[in-house]
Amino acid sequence: TEFGKGASRRTRRAGRVPAVMYGQGSENRHFTLPGHELMIALKTPNALISLAGLGGKPLLALPKSVQRNAIKGEIEHVDLIEVRRGEKVTVEIPVRVSGDVFSGGLLDQQLVQISVEAEATHLPDGVDVDVEGMEVGTAVHAGDIALPSGTTLVTDPEALVLHVISAPTVDLGETEGEAAEGEAAEGEAAAEAPAEAGAE
Repeated sequence: TEFGKGASRRTRRAGRVPAVMYGQGSENRHFTLPGHELMIALKTPNALISLAGLGGKPLLALPKSVQRNAIKGEIEHVDLIEVRRGEKVTVEIPVRVSGDVFSGGLLDQQLVQISVEAEATHLPDGVDVDVEGMEVGTAVHAGDIALPSGTTLVTDPEALVLHVISAPTVDLGETEGEAAEGEAAEGEAAAEAPAEAGAE
């Protein structure tokens, strides 16, 4: 019922977070949420939040944007978008990589998230890519990733997610043995020089 910086500060001191929800063809709703419960919920990617107390049956919402305190990391404000059971929504999900590439190769991950479309109440929390033993030159594109049932890829299927490149080599110069041989050769040349001069 009140807005502005002063009202927001009072709300946060009371352990709650100001929020706004963008509705399905209805006016935006402004309310506050319990800070601790919201923090726990947002630890899950694309958390589906059930909101009670707004009149009528509980509503479902997805986080749209979250503002945090730059120093403390506390949630200061959250924007939500209302969704309905059975509705398809587009979200970003993380790409989780496991395993080690073949010796001599280096993993170069280009995308850490991909866009997918899924039913609002069955959103995947991410996709897994196993790179165990992948050799240099191997590439994985978005279209190569196995998606959960009911999930459709939105990212360009040809988009490069990751590939294996040759590990850079470092030239440390001559080895200790080579350096010793070089010093010995220089010593022999210096010893022979006076004898040649005397012969002349």
